[in-house]
Amino acid sequence: MAAEFIRLYEKNPDPKRIRQIVETLRDGGVIIYPTDTVYGLGCDIMNLRAVEKICRIKGINPKKHNFSFICADLSNIAEYTRMISKPVFKMMKKGLPGPFTFILEANTHVPKILHSNKKTVGIRVPDHSVPRMIVAELGHPLLSTSIRDEDEVIEYSTDPELIFEKYQNLVDFVIDGGYGQNIGSTILDCTGNEVEVLREGLGDLEDII
Repeated sequence: MAAEFIRLYEKNPDPKRIRQIVETLRDGGVIIYPTDTVYGLGCDIMNLRAVEKICRIKGINPKKHNFSFICADLSNIAEYTRMISKPVFKMMKKGLPGPFTFILEANTHVPKILHSNKKTVGIRVPDHSVPRMIVAELGHPLLSTSIRDEDEVIEYSTDPELIFEKYQNLVDFVIDGGYGQNIGSTILDCTGNEVEVLREGLGDLEDII
């Protein structure tokens, strides 16, 4: 069955639609949704079947791929990560919601299929109401991986209608939140003694240091 194409813009997303999307996620559904950076492919982190479906769609090995979690805010991050140092937590408070991914040590609450060999997890709190409302209604994070483009020039797919054309038979919902960015989040590895920039993206490091 083809995916449903839903328009949900950042200002005043329809709560009924959010609940409908969350019901699908709880049933093992997979969605494509907007963020403050690029479009993401996501599912309920607690649904093994849905996680495996995302891995099939992307052609990836879950043990080797570094997934990110989309969280609604900082309140439930401690459920999935080990002790966060005060300097790192201070950076996270400054940078989130925003275009940063913080790589942290995962704890035992992270589903086993998501444990990479490094035992880490990327935490995202996008500055976009749609994914944060979905996560808040769901009650725990969304697994997230970026929608990439085959184009040699454009790294990420930005047009939701073209994304729908490509993925309509693979996912349950494609949420149109307008054109996405073509630059991902800034990825910061916070697992060592010093924070390491793994990828420079939309987030400006000077804003949070």
